[in-house]
Amino acid sequence: MKKIYALAIFFLLTSLAPNVLFAQCEDVTIESLINPGPYNVATLTEADGIRNGPNYLGATVYYPTNAQPPFASIAIVPGFTALPSSVEEWGPFYASHGIVTIIIGTNSLFDLPEVRAYALIDALETMRQENTRSTSPLENKLDVDKFAVSGWSMGGGGAQRAAVLDGTIKGVVALCPWLTNPSLDHDSPVLIFSGQNDPTAPPAQHADIHYNVTPNTTDKLLFEVKNGNHSVANSPTGGNGAVGKIALSWLKLYVDEDDCYCPLLTGELLVDPPAASKVLSSFECELLAIADNNFDISIYPNPTQDFVNINISATAQFKVFSVLGQLLLTGEINQSEKQIDFSNFAKGIYYLRVENEMIRIIKN
Repeated sequence: MKKIYALAIFFLLTSLAPNVLFAQCEDVTIESLINPGPYNVATLTEADGIRNGPNYLGATVYYPTNAQPPFASIAIVPGFTALPSSVEEWGPFYASHGIVTIIIGTNSLFDLPEVRAYALIDALETMRQENTRSTSPLENKLDVDKFAVSGWSMGGGGAQRAAVLDGTIKGVVALCPWLTNPSLDHDSPVLIFSGQNDPTAPPAQHADIHYNVTPNTTDKLLFEVKNGNHSVANSPTGGNGAVGKIALSWLKLYVDEDDCYCPLLTGELLVDPPAASKVLSSFECELLAIADNNFDISIYPNPTQDFVNINISATAQFKVFSVLGQLLLTGEINQSEKQIDFSNFAKGIYYLRVENEMIRIIKN
C-alpha cells in the first residue's frame, strides 16, 4: 500500500536540532549505492547443505559476512531458456548491501511465467528453512517477514505473479518482464525495468501493460532505460548504474523498511534521470509537515528553475535543507528582500523552512 510518512513533530525537531532529525540517514546518499557495497560476500549452495527445492533446479545464496542481522532476502529467477548466470551479478550486489539473495535455476529451461512464480515461492521457503538450519551461517539471521522476488523476462512476469500467489511478499523487482494477458492484482510494491529498444518484450506489449494493470493502490514504478535492449536490467550496472541504484533503493525502502531511501527515489534518482526514456510512478513516500505559525505566507513558483518568491506578512528567518538534512542556505525574508536563489542548486528536492513552516521545493 502507499507509504505516506506524516511526522507531526517535524517542526519541533528541526527547530531544536535539524541535523539530529536526519542523522540516522546521513550515510544514505547516491554515493553510498556503490557496486559492490560495503560488506564482504560469501555463498552457499546445496553442497553446503541448503535445501533442494522441488519447484526449482539448483540455487546459490549470496550473503554478507560482516553486516548486522537480521537480513531481508530476495529470490531471483532467470528468463526463458536462460541459466542463473544470466542474472548472477545481482547476487553479490544485493548481498554487499546487506540483502541476502538466492538465485535459482528452473526445472525446465522452457518453464512459463506461472511455473517460475512457484519456483520463486519455493526459493523463499528455502530461505525460511535456512533461517532455522543449525549448521547454517544464516541461522536466526534472516527476517522471514521481509522477502522479495525478482526475475528477468518470463522470470520477471513470474515475479509479478508470485506476488499475486503469495500475499506475504514485500516487494517485486521485474527485469524487462515478459507476461501476456497479465493478472496482477496484488499490493506488493513493484519496480519494473524495461528497455526502450527491447525486441523480445517490447515495453508497449509487456512492461507498460504490467504497470497499468497493477492496481493504483499498489506502490509502483516503471523505469524504461533509454536505448536499452532485453538484457539491460540483467545487471545492476544497466543504464550506467541507474538500474542497480534504483532497485537497491526500492528494496531498502519497501522490504527493509528503511525510510532513509525515500528521498533518493523522490529526488535525485528519478528527477529527470539521464538514463531513462520514460518514467511512470504511483508511489508516495514524503514527509508531510504541520504548519504552526502566525504568518500569512505564499511561495511561488514551485517547481522553480532559479528564484523562489515569498510573500509574507512579517520579517522571518529561513533555512534551506537538502533531502538528507544538510543545511545549505540561511537568510532573512523581509519587505525589501523576498526572493531565495535556488539557481546554484542541482535539480532535485529541497526543504525550505520559514520560521516554523517547512515547504517542499522542487528544483527543475
